Amino acid sequence: MKLIVTILLTALTLWADAHIFVYHRFGDDRHPSTSTSLDVLKKEFDYFKTHGYEVIPLSRLVKALEEGEPISDKWVVLTIDDSYKSFYENGLPLFREYGYPFTLFVYTKATEEGYGDFMTWEQIAEAKKYGELGFHSHTHPHMVSRSDAELKEDFTTGISLMRERTGEKPRYFAYPYGEYDGRVRKIAESFGFDAICNQNVGAVSEASDIHDLDRIALTGETGLKSKLAIRFLPAKWIEPTAWPKEGVVRRVRVETKSAAKRGWLYLTGYGWQRVEVHDGIVETRLDKPLKNRRSRLILKLENDRISTKILVKP
Repeated sequence: MKLIVTILLTALTLWADAHIFVYHRFGDDRHPSTSTSLDVLKKEFDYFKTHGYEVIPLSRLVKALEEGEPISDKWVVLTIDDSYKSFYENGLPLFREYGYPFTLFVYTKATEEGYGDFMTWEQIAEAKKYGELGFHSHTHPHMVSRSDAELKEDFTTGISLMRERTGEKPRYFAYPYGEYDGRVRKIAESFGFDAICNQNVGAVSEASDIHDLDRIALTGETGLKSKLAIRFLPAKWIEPTAWPKEGVVRRVRVETKSAAKRGWLYLTGYGWQRVEVHDGIVETRLDKPLKNRRSRLILKLENDRISTKILVKP
């Protein structure tokens, strides 16, 4: 057992941790919960620069994961969801000034039908000169609540539009609202994306699942330093695996590659509680009814190693 623990500890210290961040709106005071002010954005960009972080394209991180290349602790990937017009008008000039690449996940119906708060295809084409494009769904649905047929139609329509309007099939996908489960993930994977991004708290290491990459939201005064300290926790969530029966989390069981003896478990609406770890396994009884239709369980062990499980009511 001591030998196994030693091996696990060695593996954890060898893994480095990149970070993917997600923005939505920029300098839009109408929507403070999803907007990042330009002053805060500039502070974050200056922090990356002065502390030696390298802002890389998502494609560079994906290539490293595909080819088993080392991941750097100093790698940062910046993504933008929804293709709001405020990115083009307010955010893009700062990205260009700093020379920082990005991936813009496009909400295709909003652009195709000319919704007023969203970028046009011409603006998306201009932004593409400085970054990469990804797909963020056609209708921006709550995917867990949609049937297989509805989901497949959404993917097919949106991907076809992006191919027609931008000249390329999107290589990356990000879930609307960050909501998904095993069924939704399986359908998304069937469309052949190189990588799929969630919106769970966590980092990215060489052991990350390329079709389930954690992204951390940056909105308002973000506490960037603490978010950059988050580390990847190799973990398998045994229970729960989806929205639980009667909406009650009875028990939590997680298998980790960690020699930690104790940690912290978070559940939306309840906060954090201490948990014990035995031979890498966290197992605890909760018996807590979920308070939100979208809830998160977060397991945090030593050195800010975090794994997240999202539970979404169908």
